[in-house]
Amino acid sequence: MGSEAVKQDKPSYRALNTYTKLMRASESVTGRVGRKMSDAGLTISQFGVLEALLHKGAMCQRDVAAKILKSTGNITLVIDNLEKQGLVKRERSLEDRRYYSVLLTDTGRKLIEATFAEVEAAIVADMSVLTEEEQEMLGRLCKKLGLKEG
Repeated sequence: MGSEAVKQDKPSYRALNTYTKLMRASESVTGRVGRKMSDAGLTISQFGVLEALLHKGAMCQRDVAAKILKSTGNITLVIDNLEKQGLVKRERSLEDRRYYSVLLTDTGRKLIEATFAEVEAAIVADMSVLTEEEQEMLGRLCKKLGLKEG
């Protein structure tokens, strides 16, 4: 048995090889889909904020950060930049003046609706290389890995 066969039998080699393939696939898909966001003048984080507000409605910054898996410090900068562009606005709560809701402006809504449609089409096109069953299986496997469930 040659060294290549031994190397491939090692659990660590298999895990590292699988991880590398997962990361390369993720980067490739993200790069292709991300071009649609970039064409609209948005970063991935900005797109995530706008998409969350479009589909979930007004939220506080903490909830937006949790929804798109970003730190609250990072999300403040992202929302500041979106606000400067006139895509979102912050509104102070009447009940608790410390609480701000972030919501889409009309300009932000128009931009994210158009951009989301293009991103959705790009994702569907990229995923079409997999059968429906493969997409379902990949979804289950990613969820299992993400939650680290045995």
